[in-house]
Amino acid sequence: MAPVNRVLTRIAVATVLLLVRATSADVLPDDRADLFYSKYSGGGMDITGESVAVHKNITDNFALEGNYFIDKVSGASVDVLSQASQIKDERKQKSGTVEYVHDKTTYTASFINSVERDYKSDTGSFSLKQDMFGDLTTLSLAFSNTNDTVGENNGTAFVPVIAWLGHAESRSYDIDLSQILTKNFIAGVNFNVITDQGYLANPYRSVRFLDPNNAKGYSLASQIYPDTRTSTAIQVEGKYYLPYRAAVTASYRYFRDTWAIVGNTYELDYTHPIQNKWIFEGRVRYYKQSAANFYSDLFPFAGSQNFTARDQNLAALDNTTIGAKVTYAFLPDGWRIFKRGTVTGDVSRIRFNYLDFRNIKDFGVQQGFAPGTEPLYQFSAMVYQVYFSMYF
Repeated sequence: MAPVNRVLTRIAVATVLLLVRATSADVLPDDRADLFYSKYSGGGMDITGESVAVHKNITDNFALEGNYFIDKVSGASVDVLSQASQIKDERKQKSGTVEYVHDKTTYTASFINSVERDYKSDTGSFSLKQDMFGDLTTLSLAFSNTNDTVGENNGTAFVPVIAWLGHAESRSYDIDLSQILTKNFIAGVNFNVITDQGYLANPYRSVRFLDPNNAKGYSLASQIYPDTRTSTAIQVEGKYYLPYRAAVTASYRYFRDTWAIVGNTYELDYTHPIQNKWIFEGRVRYYKQSAANFYSDLFPFAGSQNFTARDQNLAALDNTTIGAKVTYAFLPDGWRIFKRGTVTGDVSRIRFNYLDFRNIKDFGVQQGFAPGTEPLYQFSAMVYQVYFSMYF
């Protein structure tokens, strides 16, 4: 679960640090409380998440926010199942945020703690956002530091026996610049650098290598990762407001790391409000990446190179996401202490296609496939999200 939680933690940090609000940087957002539920199903994994968050302005310049999140994971991805390992776990995450506004500058500091049986993570972050040139330009700088303790369950899903394997540290640096170019068009660019060091492997995944003495034609061995990684990404985005209050957003993101993974992401979003009660949104996203330079679906023999991996997340792949989102204001004009109440539903379908990762769970020598000739792995996943927001 370690790599999954590293991704989830980074998403949480990015949300805290780089959330773009409709209000200007010198005004705190309204007080609000949120309830959230999500479900992911696909690729042998089922993940459900539940969250509650509260944002409260203490003064006109100072605000606090707290969040508690639980997600539950069951099943196992196809490369984990290849070694007959099942996952059943629960992750609990707590976070707190302090926000202070002075003139045209917003300062944000946060702390995130995430715990499960075989994984512990603590993240501290700080950001600074500055409005300039008559509020036409916004510059954001952000930094976060994450410390992970990674373990492996050598027991079962119901009777765990945890062996702690090592530590990892991650640092993230962000620069975000947005510019209002015309009354209808906003452009932005984000530059992100992440440095990782320590235990970066996934203990639940194995490499495979040719073995004529095994009836399957191959045997399994532990992965060996480098203990450092640096990732660099740049994203450009443009938002155009249409005459009938709708908006179109297009973005492109380029990613590259020291493991030779190169990723390209293209996304197009459309937002359409109706009166003061409904907001309809649609999106399509395409992502493609190359494989890590020490990844292989099948190695020629055991110990054939210094670093080895068969983690499907490091394989060459592409995926396409189609999503729709609708927000309904059931209290558009407020009620008693509440200024507004909304409920949002979001559904996405993601199609994953692996270009050099083969499905050895369902296909093997018994079906007439020699090692390395099994069908390439593909699967679809559905993501459902529902959340309530009360503004007061």
